[in-house]
Formats: sequence, C-alpha cells, structure tokens
Amino acid sequence: MSPSALVRVKTEVIERKLAFSLAAVCLAVAPQLGFADAPANVAAPTAIVTPAASNVATPAEPAHAKPVDGIGQPVSGYIGLQPQVTENGRFAAWMHDWLLLPLITFISLFVLGLLFLVMIRFRRAANPVSSKNSHNTVIEVIWTLVPALILMVVFVPSLKLLLAQYAKVGADALTVKVTGNQWYWSYKYPDNGDFEIVSNMLSDEQAKAAGEPRLLGVDNRLVVPVNTPIKVITTSADVIHSFVVPAFWTKMDAVPGRLNETSFKADKVGVYYGQCSALCGARHAYMPIAVEVVPQATFNQWILAHGGKLKGVAAAPATAAAAPVATLAKN
Repeated sequence: MSPSALVRVKTEVIERKLAFSLAAVCLAVAPQLGFADAPANVAAPTAIVTPAASNVATPAEPAHAKPVDGIGQPVSGYIGLQPQVTENGRFAAWMHDWLLLPLITFISLFVLGLLFLVMIRFRRAANPVSSKNSHNTVIEVIWTLVPALILMVVFVPSLKLLLAQYAKVGADALTVKVTGNQWYWSYKYPDNGDFEIVSNMLSDEQAKAAGEPRLLGVDNRLVVPVNTPIKVITTSADVIHSFVVPAFWTKMDAVPGRLNETSFKADKVGVYYGQCSALCGARHAYMPIAVEVVPQATFNQWILAHGGKLKGVAAAPATAAAAPVATLAKN
C-alpha cells in the first residue's frame, strides 16, 4: 500500500472513532438535560397524522345554455338592430326605428324632390333668361328654423339615452373587469373573489361541434346574472380594444393604462355575442365576446364551481380539525 493511501485509511478510522465517541457522550448527557423522557425504543409512527377530509363538495359547473338563432347574434340578410334585452337598448331601438329612420327618410325624399323641381322648373330651356333674385326672407327664415327644430327634437331623447348609458349604478351592481389582449378577452370578478376567466375564440371545427356560431363562439363565456345591474370596467393590456355587445346596447373602449366604465342590465336569459370594434391588430376579427345571462341561482353555482365566493357572503370561518384518521403508535 502506498504511503498516501495508508494516510487516508488512518484518517477515516480516526474520524469514525471521533463520531462514535461524540454519539456516546450525547446519549450519556441527554437524560440529565431532559431530552429523553420517552423510552429509547419508541416505535416509529404507523401513519401520518392528517385531518379528516372536508365534507363540503365543490358544486359542479352548471351546463351552458345553447345559443338561439336570431337572438344575440347577426342574422344573414337581416337589416336592422338585434333584439334588445336591456332598457337602454329598447329605448335606442325605438329612437332608431320610429324617430331617426322616418326623419332621415323624409329629409332624403324632400331633398330629392327639391332637386327634381330645380332640374325641371329651372332648366335652361324653361328659363332662357335667368332670375336676378338674390334674397327671399321667408325662405331664409324657414330653412333656418326648421333644421333647428329638427335638431331639438332629436337632441332631447338622444341626451336622455346618452346619460342613461353612463349613469352610475348602485351598490347592488355586480362589478366585472374586462381586459382586452392581443387577441382575446379576460374577465375578472372583483366582487366574487377576484378570480379570472380567459376567453378565446373557438376554431371552426370546435364551434361546429359545440353548436356555436362561427367566429363568435368562445371556450369561456362571460357569465352574469339576469335582472342585475352589471358595472363593466374596461382596460387593455396592450393596444386599444373595444368591448361591444349589440343586444345590450353596450360599447366601451378598453385603453391601456386607463379604466373606463359602463353598465348594462339584461332582463332575458340567453347567450349574446359581440366583437372587438377597435382595429387592434392582425387578428382583430378573431376576438369575439360571448355573454351568458343566467338566473341568480345558476350564477351562484357557477361562481362556486370556479372557486369564487358569493357577493355579500362572508367566507366560512375555519373550523377545528376533525379527529385524525390515524394516531401515533404507542408502546
């Protein structure tokens, strides 16, 4: 054996002797220090001590509603607004159908009639010598007052609708934070534990299999309760997006670094679709919005299934642990 190997072996022998000597000293001193109340031959535990499992099961997520053709989505060949399911939406639809559309139709026909009158009555063949009149007080008063009166008629209901769209909601409103991303939406529920839902568009094959409309179906919908004011806080993580649901008469831009607010109150259960209406990038056309309006009980079940908490309900206090399922074995 070489001298270096012999030195290494002797060193290991000395280290082992020192370790055994230290262990013997500890065993001799431990009883005097109070560290050896239990007998030395205590057996190892037969099982790990664990509290009994909670008997409160997480509610299953409720089944999602199926979309209905012609409700909350575009209809091929249809001209007009979608059926409205909010008070503001119905008032806006009334303005469009019974005030603005008849008014613009009358004005357009009136101007067209004046053009034909000028073309026929004041053509060169009928008036070889042109008129020298430059003023007509009556006509000037009429064409000043009549447009002003028309604007006043339109102004009053328009202002009413504008104020209603951005009116502050009460404490009973449910807050939803909507964040636009390139190119999907995410929804947070601050009143229900602040959990987040990420919503991406389904492919054509997935949408067809799920019975969803093409380019509008999503994997996770924004779920809200019926007949409840919803306060929508919009923002963006990158560029300007716009949160739009036509059936709610709701539109609000989502701007990076800013919180914008709007609200709606849907009074009919169903599925309603929208799309980002701000040109936000290459996949702007592929970030749809799907909102499912459900009864309050279904909404509560959905919240609990996603690990959230019910608004206004305090979290259950921690209870004392139940008896352990196993105990340490004793000699």
